[in-house]
Amino acid sequence: MLLTLPQPPGPPSRAGPRSRTDIQEGTLVSSSSSASAPLHLAVALDGTGWHPASWREPVARPRELFTAAYWADLVTEAEHGLIDFVTFEDGLGPQSSHFLEPDERTDQVRGRLDAVLVASRVAPLTRHIGLVPTVVATHTEPFHISKATATLDHVSAGRAGLRVQIDARPNEAAHFGRRTIPRIEAYDSPAAQDLVVDLFDEAADYVEVVRRLWDSWEDDAEIREVATGRFIDRDKLHYIDFEGRHFSVKGPSITPRPPQGQPVVTALAHQTVPYRLVARQADVGYVTPHDTDQARAIVAEIRAEQAVAGRADQPLHVLGDLVVFLDDDQAGARARRERLEALAGEPYTSDARIFTGTPVQLADLLEELAEGGLTGFRLRPAVADHDLPKITRGLVPELQRRGRFRHAYEADTLRGLLGLDRPANRFAAA
Repeated sequence: MLLTLPQPPGPPSRAGPRSRTDIQEGTLVSSSSSASAPLHLAVALDGTGWHPASWREPVARPRELFTAAYWADLVTEAEHGLIDFVTFEDGLGPQSSHFLEPDERTDQVRGRLDAVLVASRVAPLTRHIGLVPTVVATHTEPFHISKATATLDHVSAGRAGLRVQIDARPNEAAHFGRRTIPRIEAYDSPAAQDLVVDLFDEAADYVEVVRRLWDSWEDDAEIREVATGRFIDRDKLHYIDFEGRHFSVKGPSITPRPPQGQPVVTALAHQTVPYRLVARQADVGYVTPHDTDQARAIVAEIRAEQAVAGRADQPLHVLGDLVVFLDDDQAGARARRERLEALAGEPYTSDARIFTGTPVQLADLLEELAEGGLTGFRLRPAVADHDLPKITRGLVPELQRRGRFRHAYEADTLRGLLGLDRPANRFAAA
């Protein structure tokens, strides 16, 4: 499920980009820079790929999907392409083709490994790439997630993040039995909108608790003095004393402060309420514009919400999401998409724009969309084992040729890769 309340898929997107336009001056979310600035690239990993028939492609490896080696191969490929970070999809129920309920389909991938555990398993096998698992704020405790993400940051030496999402499916609430979520009959009904606001307010509190728990140990709280027998300085562990409508958390954490201080918080957003969450609490937001004008409007709205939240001076990346079908020629990409749609029995649609074409054409489109103020992109490979290598071995060299992407990793942490400073500990500063 996406961070916003799930929406019916939109109409099929254009198969390819418009012609390339001249680069103009653009404004990023948190600072002004030229539209020719280097772009950030992330890859969203989901099963065998984002197309529901991807597992039936000859190159796919459905029998390996629930093995550590499968995920290690994908992340290693992304790291070879110098990708900033990968995200791992997750949820609290089987994937479904329906809006807010499970389906009975047996012709699509069903089932997942836990995203945080996958990221932790892959971390020692990689050195530079960021690892950003999805966590569901609606039904998981912020204390547990703060500890899990801090642990991932320690085992990856500072490359952890999290993608926070909500869950509005009544059947998944029933897995836990602690709350009831009403069934939504119409997305645009007042009841649905009230639920959206409530779930996102809860998610904002959730992230605030997680961030405070990461700071509940000062950086030098661990003394480790064998001679005196003092392992920690208890005065440098802090109660967070969070009291809100959704949570009451005392703290401190049981895990020392993460190497990054604050692992990178990310969120996917499609409309004003989730844009507000991105502006209030995220370091990176994913959005789904279908053209440059829409990207510009979304960025402007997020910037306005950021100012209202008192964060106008803080860096915040806004990345555009695209589903990609990549091949060496556009006809091949279209033919592959048509073959997958025939296997699925219906046209493929998505909340994000769908690109079908070559790496060079995709580079044209990314440069065009970046004029709307996006600082980078999160790409969703339609077929992981096909489209991910086309990103790393086709798109990345093309962007490098244009001066729009790095030639080597330039930092050891995810915050460093994204140009984000290591924040001071709020309790130590006080």
